[in-house]
Amino acid sequence: MRRLVLAVTVSALLASASVSAAGITRIPDKTLATAAQLREQALADDTGWKVTESLTTEIGPRIAGSEADARAVAWAKAKFQSLGFDKVWTEPVTFPKWERRNERAEVVGAHAQPLTITALGGSPGGTVEGEVVRFADLAALQAAPQGSLTGKIAFIDYQMIKARDGKDYGNGGAVRSKGPSEAIRKGAVAFVMRSAGTDSHRVPHTGITRFDEGLTPVPSAALSVPDANQLARLVQRGTTRLRLALDCGWDSTATSYNVIGEITGRSQPKQVVVIGGHLDSWDLGTGAIDDAAGVGISMAAGHLIGQLKQAPKRTIRVVAFANEEQGLHGGKAYAEAHGNNAQAMQQHQIGAESDFGAGRIYAFNTGSPSPENSREATRQIAEVLAPLGIEYQPAKGGPGPDIMPIAAKGGAWAWLAQDGTDYFDLHHTADDTLDKIDPKALAQNVAAYAVFAYLAAEADGDFGSQLKAVEPPQE
Repeated sequence: MRRLVLAVTVSALLASASVSAAGITRIPDKTLATAAQLREQALADDTGWKVTESLTTEIGPRIAGSEADARAVAWAKAKFQSLGFDKVWTEPVTFPKWERRNERAEVVGAHAQPLTITALGGSPGGTVEGEVVRFADLAALQAAPQGSLTGKIAFIDYQMIKARDGKDYGNGGAVRSKGPSEAIRKGAVAFVMRSAGTDSHRVPHTGITRFDEGLTPVPSAALSVPDANQLARLVQRGTTRLRLALDCGWDSTATSYNVIGEITGRSQPKQVVVIGGHLDSWDLGTGAIDDAAGVGISMAAGHLIGQLKQAPKRTIRVVAFANEEQGLHGGKAYAEAHGNNAQAMQQHQIGAESDFGAGRIYAFNTGSPSPENSREATRQIAEVLAPLGIEYQPAKGGPGPDIMPIAAKGGAWAWLAQDGTDYFDLHHTADDTLDKIDPKALAQNVAAYAVFAYLAAEADGDFGSQLKAVEPPQE
């Protein structure tokens, strides 16, 4: 009997040594039990809702570089402090400043009528009039003969399709980002598009666009979905002329700030688990789902971890990123400041951003340049997330927008996939307001982020961050 016990003990020790040698990342059972308690506490807590309500009510719309953006920075610093984060600071982020002042569109001629539009971020101002030429999608515009739109207005009428993962935004977003430049190449004097949205309300969707180098930008705008339908019907009836008047454009540069709060780790404080959302919003709504919810979720998760009797081994770092909407400026600045050498990258245990609304999280995964050794820890985290209705989906997902720049340098990332079925009904519109958020769904998000961040911070081993240029998968 003693021989058997001895054999089993030796076998266990050898297995343990083998695991250690292989560098397999695991999470202790006691920690998993604490995380389960944290999960249930978070589900009953309303901190996430209170933070989201505070940002949308007290600050409202906060386009990057605006006076409201500056107030949002001050708000975030004060909120971190009131929530018990033991270290709070800001890091400057400088970028070109774009302003919207006035906008109008109207059909002129026999069927004269106003249309509801909004300028695309990055559009120049100007008043133009021309015949509308409709294209079903971006490919149709790309196929148009050179010079065929001289003096005319290009209209891309692509209808986005709803999906839980929002995958058709790849097509709708491409129309917005690439359509104006393509229209210019064909000779157009302006560009309009059916909004990159899935609603049927008379609220257009804005968003940033780009003009390729060497092109002279033209006024570019998005029509609400009903107005796009209206314009398409008019074009079908015959020649239709549109007058577009935009008062907007770039106005020098501005400086905002990434606002950062930390719950300091008890034994490995220089190693950090990063979670966050972006502080800025577009100017049409109050930026509730995009992305006050992400700020509320991540601040609340950090706060709840900070309320535990014992801090996690590693530091929980929550970042309210600056100016995500106009080009990931905050995420890029963060990556330059914190991922510029091998040691700094290794101190980044893993990162995740909440920037896809406030729908319930339904899937989870992690990734890095070398994810093999952390698969077991990822599976363990997924087990604690499972009671929240979250499924482990290995080999899927990708980093959130502001995590993408540091992930591209080799940082490990986590994917907590939110249900975005209705996200593009509201995205970048005047309808993006607090009443669209379900407090119970928001609490589920807080619970998921708290569990993930806490367990990643407590893991024995890392998630594979290393300074290495990679191309992260798109979320």
